[in-house]
Amino acid sequence: MTAAPGQPVRIRVPATSANLGPAFDSAGLALSLYDELEVSVVDGLEVVVEGFGADDLPRDETHLVVRAFRAACADLGWSPPGLRLVARNGIPQGRGLGSSASAVVAGILAAWALCPAVVGVDDDRVLALADAIEGHPDNVAACLLGGLTLSWTGAEGVRAASLAVSPQVTPLVCVPTTTLSTHVARELLPAVVPHGDAAFNAGRSALLVHALTAAPQLLLDATEDRLHQDQRAAAMPGTAALVADLRDAGHAAVVSGAGPSVLVLDARPEDAALVRTVVPEDWQVLDVAVEAAGARVRYGDRAVSS
Repeated sequence: MTAAPGQPVRIRVPATSANLGPAFDSAGLALSLYDELEVSVVDGLEVVVEGFGADDLPRDETHLVVRAFRAACADLGWSPPGLRLVARNGIPQGRGLGSSASAVVAGILAAWALCPAVVGVDDDRVLALADAIEGHPDNVAACLLGGLTLSWTGAEGVRAASLAVSPQVTPLVCVPTTTLSTHVARELLPAVVPHGDAAFNAGRSALLVHALTAAPQLLLDATEDRLHQDQRAAAMPGTAALVADLRDAGHAAVVSGAGPSVLVLDARPEDAALVRTVVPEDWQVLDVAVEAAGARVRYGDRAVSS
């Protein structure tokens, strides 16, 4: 299905949290915070930004949605004269909640939806291009496919699988006022890790899948990490302290992506009130759900999945 000539396409993309503790660069979770975008083919370029990033994001070809749209058009062999983008951003920027991944996925899906030469969306091609732009597949896979995603690179390129999360899992997101660049956070990671730490995280990553899909009571153990969170703590001491405090209180808290937000994966709805007693007053606590469907594309009044 492709948008009719001149008709805008509407895209909703969810926030995501990557790593989930031990599963560094391989696991992601889609969350019910959204950027909503309207894209149409016009002459020239017009970019409107509302919500998060309205005062900071560019309105030209350097906007990440526009860059991803252009890259997807080139991949599809299509050269539209220009585009109009209206982005209503509900995902906090620069806080480890996949705002860049959502922009990349939205731009690529917009190109697929508007290109007159294609019908439908090839998730594998979208994922491959999104990974190439973003640099790692964990967030883009979760944004595109929804649920709990596991991503890897094999002989055929980047791949991903989406799993249903146990309905008992109750996520919370704790968002600070500060931001942190993913690039800066990655520079803090060592080039080599001890074999014992790698083996520890491998075991916890396997347990994490079981805990999220079938045994939420194991989430505190399943979200232990030795590869990246302590190594980045100096760049976000408030985040590290909050994770430690929450875990000491029995909550499965992890750094969300590269931080500085904190994701809490509890198994009981009543735990949310207890989390709030630990979180500093200047942090925002967001009640969210797991977004099972991932990115959504709408043509006029017709809604279809990616």
